[in-house]
Order: sequence, then C-alpha cells, then structure tokens
Amino acid sequence: MDKKSVIGLILIGAILFGFSWYNNKQYNKQVAAQQEEMQRQALLDSLDRVHHPEKYLDEQVTLREVDQAALDSIAAVAEAQRINSLGAALVAAEKGVEKLYTLENNVMKMTISSKGGSVEQVELKEYRRYSKDGNGPLVKMWADGSEQFDMQFFVRRNYNYAQINTANYYFEGPEQDLFVAESSDQRLALRLPMTEQGGYVEFVYTMAPDDYMVDFDVNFVGMDAEVSGLTELTFDWKNTSLQNEKGYTNENNYTTISYLFPGEKKIDDLGIGITKRGSAGVRQESVDTNVDWFAFKQQFFSSIFIAEDKFQNADLEFATYQPGSGMIKDFSAVAQVPAQPGQTSFDMGFYFGPNKYSTLKEYDLGLEKVVPLGGWAVRWVNRLIVIPVFDFLSKFIDNYGLIIILLTIFIKLLIFPLTYKSYLSTAKMRLLKPEMDAIAAKYPNQQDQQQMLKRNQATMDLYKRSGVSPMGGCLPMLIQFPVLIAMFRFLPASIELRGEKLLWAEDLSSYDSVLNLPFDIPWYGDHVSLFALVMAATLFFYTKMTYNQQNMGGQEALPGMKFMMLYMMPFMMLMWFNNYASGLCFYYFVSQLITMGQTYGIRYAVNEDKLRARMAENAKKPVQKSKWQQRLEEAQKQQQEMLRQQQKQRR
Repeated sequence: MDKKSVIGLILIGAILFGFSWYNNKQYNKQVAAQQEEMQRQALLDSLDRVHHPEKYLDEQVTLREVDQAALDSIAAVAEAQRINSLGAALVAAEKGVEKLYTLENNVMKMTISSKGGSVEQVELKEYRRYSKDGNGPLVKMWADGSEQFDMQFFVRRNYNYAQINTANYYFEGPEQDLFVAESSDQRLALRLPMTEQGGYVEFVYTMAPDDYMVDFDVNFVGMDAEVSGLTELTFDWKNTSLQNEKGYTNENNYTTISYLFPGEKKIDDLGIGITKRGSAGVRQESVDTNVDWFAFKQQFFSSIFIAEDKFQNADLEFATYQPGSGMIKDFSAVAQVPAQPGQTSFDMGFYFGPNKYSTLKEYDLGLEKVVPLGGWAVRWVNRLIVIPVFDFLSKFIDNYGLIIILLTIFIKLLIFPLTYKSYLSTAKMRLLKPEMDAIAAKYPNQQDQQQMLKRNQATMDLYKRSGVSPMGGCLPMLIQFPVLIAMFRFLPASIELRGEKLLWAEDLSSYDSVLNLPFDIPWYGDHVSLFALVMAATLFFYTKMTYNQQNMGGQEALPGMKFMMLYMMPFMMLMWFNNYASGLCFYYFVSQLITMGQTYGIRYAVNEDKLRARMAENAKKPVQKSKWQQRLEEAQKQQQEMLRQQQKQRR
C-alpha cells in the first residue's frame, strides 16, 4: 500500500472517530435534559397530587386493584399447594375463632382452647396462693398465656408424608362450653378435620367428680390409610410455674422436672437449678429409654403427663427465674409415644393437683414418689410410721401444731427404749471413770505401741467385767438418726401444713418472720425466724446439759470438740433453719424439750449407787466371751508377740 493510501485511511478513521464522539456528546446532553424535565414534571405532579388529590382517585383505585389481584393470585397458588399437600379440610382448619371450654368438678376447674385443643389453664379450688391475709387468688398451675401444647405426627398424602402440628389448627367442638362433673364423668371431645371424607383427629378430655386426674385420649377416626405409616406421636409441652408460696428459695428447692423409669422405686429429676445474678439457672437432660410419666413439679403442686404405652424418650429442660419475678421456672418437655402398626387410639392422662402422698398413691402409678421422703434409709420411716400417724391424727384434730406435738410424743415413746439404753450406757461409762483413769496412769506412754496394746486390752477387760458395751451409747443414737432425717424430709414437703397458722407463724410450711431486715445476711436471709431461734436455744441448753456425759470412758473432750458441740452446732442450725419451714423448727424444738424431760426423768429414776453395785457384781461373775471377743483377744495377743519379737531384733 502506497503512502497516499495510508494517509487516506488515517484521515477517514479520524473523521469517523470525531463524528462518533460529537454525536455521543450531543446524545448525553439530550438524555440529561430529558431526565431533568422528567424530574421537574414528577415534582410538579407530586405537588399537584398533594394539593389536588381528587383528580387522581380513579388512578389510585386502579393501582390498588392491580396490586390486590397480584396478591390474591399469589395467595391462591400458595393455598392450592397447601391443599394439594394437606387437604382442603385441614387447610380450612388453619382459620377460625378461638373458643374456650370449661371442665369443672369440686376440686378444680380446667379451661381448654379450641386452638390446638390444649389445656389453657387449671385452677385448684381448695388451695390459694400465699398472701398475708390468707385470701390470695386460687392456685393456678402455670402463668396465664405461658402454656404451649403441640402434638406432632406424620400423615400420608398421596405418595408423600406431611407433618402436622396440632397447635396450628382450630378444633371443632360442641356448642356447649361448660361441663361440670358433679355426680358422673364429664367428657369433652374436640375434633380436627383431616380429610374430605370425614376423617379427623380427636382429643377427648374426661373428668371425674372430685378427682385431680383427667383422662386424655387421642383418636384417629376414619384415617386408616393416612396413618398406616405412623410410628410415633411427639408431644411438645411448655409452661411457666408461678411462685405460690411465701419463700422463693424454699419453693425453688422443690421445683424441678421429675420422671419415673418403668419398674424403678425412686424417681429421677433435673435438680434445682440455682440462679446466678443476672442469669437463669438452666438444666436440661435427654432421656433415651422408656419413661412412665414426667412431672412439672413444684413444692406442693404438680402437672404430670402420663402415657399408658410409656414415653419412649424425652428431652427435658427448665430455666429458673430470679427471685422477685413472681415466677419460679420455665418448663419444657418434648416426648415421643410409640405407635404400633394400625394403632389409631392412644390412652394418656394428666394429673393437675397437690403433692399429697395419700392422694397420689391411690392412682397406683408411682405418682406419690414426687413427694420427697428421703433416701432408702429414711423413706421407710416416713411411709410406715410418720405418714400413717400424721394422717390418722389429721382425721380428728384440726390444729396442726397440736398434731406435730402428738406426733413428736408418739415418736419419742416409740424410740424411748433406745434413749434409755443410750443414757444407761453413758452413765455406766461415767461411773467407770476412776478405773479408766487408773488404767491411763498405768500405761501413760501413748507413743509406745506395746503400752497402747496393753492399755486397750485392760480397757476391754474392764468393759467386759462391768457389763458395759463401748458402743452402747452410740448405736441407739445412730438408730434414731433416720427418724430425725425422716422428719426433716417430710414436714417441709407436707402440703397439710400449707397455710396452717401456729402462734406467730402464719404458714407452717414456710419460714416464720418476727423481724424483716433491710439487708440480706449470707446463709441466713433477710428476716429473723423466732421458731429457728428457740430451736437453736433449746439445742444449746440440751447440749450443755448432757455435755459431761458425751465423753467416752470419762475422758474430757478436746476444747475444739467442746466448741463445735456446744456453740458451733446451735449456731449452724440457726443459720441453716432460718429459711426452712417453721413447722420443722417447731418439731425440733418440741423434740428437744421432750428429750430434756426424758433425760431428767431417767436421771431421777436411775439410782447410780445401785447401778455401781450392779456393775461390781457383774465384775465378780465369770466373763462370757463371744467368739468375736475371743478372736479379738487372740489377735491382740498375736500383735503383742510380734511387737516383742521386733523389740528383741532391735536389741
């Protein structure tokens, strides 16, 4: 290509580039002018709409109609999809108006909602929440609006399975909304339509007269095909327990979730869950085996869910509220009930009522185990002695202070032989003090093993010759210990004491307060319990009265031991029991008074001169050694021989 051709091409390219650049610049100016004009016109239109809205009514109506049509179209598509998945009957049950039904008898009133077919609230007619005047509102099993109950299951729809949550639907019920069980059982049936052919899920609540148990049956009617693959029902139950008692701390100590494994003699629970400042005490546990029932347990009342076919597993959890909130715990339980092939009916039940041992035991379901009676070592004392006597006295006496006094007297008479034996053994040990001192003087070197063996052997010979058992004073007291622990467990958990007054105490199931402090003392509280004070005072005087008899073999106790027994123990009891039930403090006070009276009476009845003479006569008789004593002496002789041999080797 020659030079002229190249120059020509360059000129043509420059002309084309310049022309394109100029046209683009002009176009941008035109677009900017058009946008500016549109913005100006939009502003004018906006101002005109503000000042003259009547000119644009038709336009607004048209826009709303277009938007609503689009929304209706979207809603129609979504509803069609739900109908295809769930069925028209179930989709229709998503909308409705809540209706409340009431099942009522002489002891409780239960409100049931058509929304989810769940129990909204239960009121106990015979019990009231704590108030200073004693006329508080009726006890409610949980805070209003806190109850949530949902049954989850899967049904077959065409070739798929759909999950159903009953809490999302409105059940159909009867026109009647009040059912009173006075002379016969009352039955409320709520139905959730499931199929166009008339199939439905039915919740049936049955209440008997004067009963805290409510039967709860779940039936799948006309749904054999839909539930043919059903393997389990999942129940999700939540509610919040109210503070019903005077003292938050004591009530919280007894409020937890309890559950019973099949065949077990004791229940398991999630513990207490103590709160920390600014946070909730949370406990949770997953149970992977069968459970007969689980209970949202409070100090004196429980909501218990029972399954005849047992729950196959459960996830349990609670969160504890801070003091002063008026509530104790948020309860939550998710549990499964297994379904057998073709099963369409499930029998269950609810217990809403007091933790009263005799009432719970009548159901023969192990429900009475929610009443804390202590471990195996003390439970039998409560079951066989304390509760029967307490219930017997309650039939004839209305004053529970008097009942506690009579119960204490009965127990003291029952264990009096042990008390007498303990005192007699202590008296004998005291009379042997001169002989014991002589033995100690004869073998003074406690570092010499040979001397210590001889000293022990001489002491045992003295006991045998005098007819004294070194454990005679300890064993009887040890046997009495389960009785003390049994009362410690029974009285604070006894609902019979709830709201009962005695002297200055307004409620024997809670602490009594004669002085409210403007501050809180750690381990003590913010009040002064007079029953705790008098109990600690009687313990101090009784300990002081019997202190000289507590040393074994007549030897003085160590100064530290004296301080612990005489001063520290009453002080610790005062600090510990200041927040406990006043009925328990009253029992220990009465028990100490009776024990002091028995001690003075035994001292007066036992003639120590005659006792010393009898011991001297026993010393003259040949000692009858048991096989155990013979083996013990033989072992001591062998040990002495070994020590002699060791000493010879050292020499």
